[in-house]
Amino acid sequence: MEFRPCIDIHNGKIKQIVGGSLQDERNQAVENFVSSQDGAAFASYYKERDLKGGHIILLNPAGSEFYEATKRQALLALHEYPGGMQVGGGIMPENAEYFLKEGASHVIVTSYVFKDGRIHFQNLEKLYRVTGKERLVLDVSCRKKDGEYYVVTDRWQKFTKEKVTPQLLDTLAGYADEFLVHAVDVEGKASGIEKDLVKMLGTWQGIPVTYAGGVGSLEDIQKLKELGKGRVNVTIGSALDLFGGKLALEQVLSACRG
Repeated sequence: MEFRPCIDIHNGKIKQIVGGSLQDERNQAVENFVSSQDGAAFASYYKERDLKGGHIILLNPAGSEFYEATKRQALLALHEYPGGMQVGGGIMPENAEYFLKEGASHVIVTSYVFKDGRIHFQNLEKLYRVTGKERLVLDVSCRKKDGEYYVVTDRWQKFTKEKVTPQLLDTLAGYADEFLVHAVDVEGKASGIEKDLVKMLGTWQGIPVTYAGGVGSLEDIQKLKELGKGRVNVTIGSALDLFGGKLALEQVLSACRG
């Protein structure tokens, strides 16, 4: 199991938020942590430790008054660590190539592909023609409804009709290099992982999967490793000492490798 670092950017600041609280209206979110450091500082920290495959997420939509400030922070991180991190948030064919040229190893996409509640294969094909399989990460972040996990889009605010299942992963795996899965209901709460979701991801044997959401202790990491059968990678935000949490990065790295 690998640890994957993160840089979440909202209103031009590096933050950790409660995922389910994000709202486009008035650019609101419940904040766990707001950093005084910029994107380059975090990217440098990850680069010094040779931590690859992490993600930079722009949490403001393109129409927001804060979008340019948020994008600026993302570019600072990409320029500091070219080829070291992925970038997501409002990605579509028109800007995917731009972010790749600016240093992203991959682009991460949800809303452009899961549009109007369904997979839009025409959009997925358009994106695939720009990125190729090797530079595309599909974000199948989800929330629970009626006992099942559904993909959510538009900064996790809208439910789709697509359930996160091994069959969905099989369908999409031919287009992507990796999957990113935020368990949105526990994202930013450090209250424990979504065990059923991790167990399902662990039974699936395909391209790499990174899980995010709810990790708050070393015991959570161990449980994730067990349920994910060592195949599910992890990213940790609010619980990490970098973001004001109690988990030291070195402890986390040791737990992931052990």
